[in-house]
Amino acid sequence: MPEIVSPATTLLLWAVLGYLLGSIPFGVLVTRAMGLGDVRSIGSGNIGATNVLRTGSKGAALATLLLDGGKGALAVLLARAVAPEDAAQLAGAMAFLGHCFPVWLGFRGGKGVATALGLLLAVAWPVGLAACATWAATAALLRISSLSALVAAVLSPLWAVLLGRGEVVVLAIALAALILVRHRANIARLLAGTEPRIGRR
Repeated sequence: MPEIVSPATTLLLWAVLGYLLGSIPFGVLVTRAMGLGDVRSIGSGNIGATNVLRTGSKGAALATLLLDGGKGALAVLLARAVAPEDAAQLAGAMAFLGHCFPVWLGFRGGKGVATALGLLLAVAWPVGLAACATWAATAALLRISSLSALVAAVLSPLWAVLLGRGEVVVLAIALAALILVRHRANIARLLAGTEPRIGRR
């Protein structure tokens, strides 16, 4: 992890700003704007892109994916523009938490995969790119979004080590741990062989 050099007030400011940015529920906003109803009443009830895809709208799912990833990246880049790297990583981590536990939805949010990938791309793009490639390869091979997310998350700390980006290993481990926790139900279905495949409505 980066050296802590920012004053506590700076870290607190970026923690709050990162959380608020991450808590914007784009899955809910996009599906409502496109007349698709409330995504929380569809499929798994999750607000992420995979569940948005179950509405049948690939455009809505793509928009949700890009916006959820973008808010993680934006939190990092905004903080980095005016503050040290410790504040940038904290802002990204809090954006991830904001997506998972948004205040606007009673702290019931998404599973954080797209937001985690977006902030990893901003924090250390080689690590983020490797994680995205891992997700894409697993999804193309097995067609199970949750499994792809889990594999990408678990391998991201390894990619950080192999790519010489030791300053993001702790962040990658923390993201992977929470992603695993958020996918408890998916893991149970994977073990039971009942997890739905990508594109199933």
